[in-house]
Amino acid sequence: MLFFSQTVFEKNKSQQTNNTTSTQMTKVGLYVSVVSDKIISPGKYLTADEYHERRLKAVIVLQKYFRRWHAMNIVQKLREKKRLRLAWEAQEELQKKKAKEKKLRRENERRLNPKTKEDFELLYHALELWRQEETERINRTYTGAERKAALCGLLEEEAQLIASIGRHKLNADEENQHKAILNFLDKCTQPKRWKAYDGKITEMDTPNILRARELLEIYNSISMNDIPKDERMDVLGILRLRMKEHECKLTQEILELIDREVDLMSREVKECNLEGLRKRICTLFLQYVKTPKFNPEVAKILKVPADPLKLYKNVNFCHSCESYLPSTEFPVPANSCTFGRCHLCCKLDNEARQRDAYLKYKLLLENLRRSEVDHQDDAKIVFLVQHQDLQYMIENIWGCQSALSACSDLYDLVMVRWDKRHEWSPWNTILLTKDEADEHLKLCDLEKAYEAEFINRIKRKHIRTKKYFAQIPAMASFLHRSDN
Repeated sequence: MLFFSQTVFEKNKSQQTNNTTSTQMTKVGLYVSVVSDKIISPGKYLTADEYHERRLKAVIVLQKYFRRWHAMNIVQKLREKKRLRLAWEAQEELQKKKAKEKKLRRENERRLNPKTKEDFELLYHALELWRQEETERINRTYTGAERKAALCGLLEEEAQLIASIGRHKLNADEENQHKAILNFLDKCTQPKRWKAYDGKITEMDTPNILRARELLEIYNSISMNDIPKDERMDVLGILRLRMKEHECKLTQEILELIDREVDLMSREVKECNLEGLRKRICTLFLQYVKTPKFNPEVAKILKVPADPLKLYKNVNFCHSCESYLPSTEFPVPANSCTFGRCHLCCKLDNEARQRDAYLKYKLLLENLRRSEVDHQDDAKIVFLVQHQDLQYMIENIWGCQSALSACSDLYDLVMVRWDKRHEWSPWNTILLTKDEADEHLKLCDLEKAYEAEFINRIKRKHIRTKKYFAQIPAMASFLHRSDN
């Protein structure tokens, strides 16, 4: 065994301050002044408890003033937050009010000056609501012969309103047709574009594009009204030169009309008497522009293919107007397996009978599809659903109101995902206002955010939706996937 000894080293060192002091007292032969001397006498003796009590009181006073200062700062911050919040709420309320007023003005403008198909849908829908209200009033007020006379008067008034709407429709169709023609010709003049490796866009004009652009300028020139006689003669001269480039029956007819107009203008014929002739020239020249032989760039935009054999594909028969039309002219709801009536027949039937307005549902569907595209998770179901299916869901399942606030303004409602982790589907959706939808999509746990009763109510709506879409073959695979 090994033993280790433990030793302690001790060291002693004395310390002495370097500064030595001394005192001097008065004595015989020496006087020391006592003016600056102080007499120190002991004060009242404080015990430890008394000392700590005094310190505690001082600390309490300090805490009292500090807390007062801190509370004032907190209150000031809360007041500032409240002021900002109230200002923000007032601004939001003002914006909502302005948006609502703008929407009402736009609807009134669309009813007073309808231009699009949706505008006339709203107009016919308003007419139907007015007719129903008047019919109820007549049935409630009159009886017998007076009731029949009032209903006849209502029918005549309705016929006059329909005729007025028809006149507006003719004017709108003429204006829309002119815009469509210009848009069609403008597409032919667009340069070819491609993106380079550095991200820059390169544009190139081909000879065909330049020719299409020249033909567009000629069309704009000959379709202008109220231009001086000399300018009109110059335009007709340019048109004559272009028509002489190709010899065919169409160009010969245009040349004859040009010579006729020049002759009539030389005889000082009034402008109003030349309108029909000029419209005929514009129509024939438009036919010339739409011919791929004379304007090669138009071939890729024409709906009717140059090859007649392609017309036999995707062509269906409309049992209402008895016409053969391409499949794009037929509405196909998600629960339909066959083609029914074409878009035009459906529109005419709606104007004559139900007079429903589908604009709100179309806007809802557009917003829904746009939001699903923003998720970038390859959503598919939303593009299978049509506005008729969305209308059924909103009216029969969701009751045309928000699931949270019961708001019934369809312009302020949106459909979003119930569970944002999965793609949108009719059985994974909820109808909310725009503000509610923004807050809903921020939630991570629905069970913690909503009560169990509310969640069960939403799930029951999803079950009803599944029963409706279970009859659709295209939805069968998605339903099976969701059940798994």
